[in-house]
Amino acid sequence: MSSPFVYSQRVEFRDTDAAGVAHFSTFFIWMEEAEHAALRNIGTSVVAKRDGITMSWPRVAAKCDYKSPVRFEDLLEVHVSIEKLGTRSVTYHFVFYSGDRELAVGTITTVCCQLVDGKWTSADIPSDIRAKLESLVIAA
Repeated sequence: MSSPFVYSQRVEFRDTDAAGVAHFSTFFIWMEEAEHAALRNIGTSVVAKRDGITMSWPRVAAKCDYKSPVRFEDLLEVHVSIEKLGTRSVTYHFVFYSGDRELAVGTITTVCCQLVDGKWTSADIPSDIRAKLESLVIAA
C-alpha cells in the first residue's frame, strides 16, 4: 500500500484572520500548493507540454471540512493522496495536521485537459502520467 505525500507548511501572518486563526480560504491555497509539490515529487506538473500540446488540470470541485483551528507560526503537515483516479479526472484527498491534531480534511477534483487550437478540451490521462499518479492512490 502507498503512503501519502507529506507537504509541510508554516502558518504565516498573512494566512490568519483578525482572530489570529488561519482563514478558511487559506486551506484551499495550501491544498493547491501541496498538490503541486506532490506532482513535482512524482516527476510531473500541473501544466506541461506534450508533443507541442499544453496539458493542464483545471479544478471542477473543491471542498474542505474544518475540525480544529491553526494559528500564526504553527507548523502543519498536509497529507496528499488520491481518492479516485478516473479516466480523465483525479480526486485528491488532503488531511491537515498540526502535531497529532487533525485540523481539516479536503478534496479537489481536477480534469485532464489539453489546449488545442485555442480551446480547452478534456482528455484521457496519458498512460505515463497515470502510472506516476498511481503512486499516490491509497487503497480504501
